[in-house]
Amino acid sequence: MESVLFNIFAVLAVLSALLVVVNPLSRSPVTSAMFLVTTMISISGLFVLLNAYFLAAVQILVYAGAVMVLFLFVIMLLDVQETARRKLRIVSLVMGFAAVGALFGVYKSSVEATYEDVEAVDEVVVGSTEALARGLFSKDNGFILPFEIVSILLLVAMIGAILLSKKELR
Repeated sequence: MESVLFNIFAVLAVLSALLVVVNPLSRSPVTSAMFLVTTMISISGLFVLLNAYFLAAVQILVYAGAVMVLFLFVIMLLDVQETARRKLRIVSLVMGFAAVGALFGVYKSSVEATYEDVEAVDEVVVGSTEALARGLFSKDNGFILPFEIVSILLLVAMIGAILLSKKELR
């Protein structure tokens, strides 16, 4: 039963994540935001299957709830309309690749710093915030890279919503 649920949640997460970016149904950013909510909820289901109930609740409350409401407010406040595609300029393309390279460098140094050999530390109380932090960011089974990728993804989504709503200056 657990493997069936995992397959359902995984397929739903990947499919809805693809529909956030490439949505053949609608070009509306609100539709993409709703698919992003579906992605967050399916990831929360995966956390439940891993017995990480706290992370599942945080995923729903913080990301699917608060962050997506913030995105929808920004989209609706800026009155995003379907606009013609903007011309791709060489300068913006070069700057985009430079930014991706810089982010890759930050991630590489973050992973190297996280997974260095560390000395054994004292016992930590199970269920404490410190235990959660060690579980998330330790070198044994740490999730520092996915955590950083999600934070950058949310930042890029906010900047993308602002840029899509920007009116052309004449």
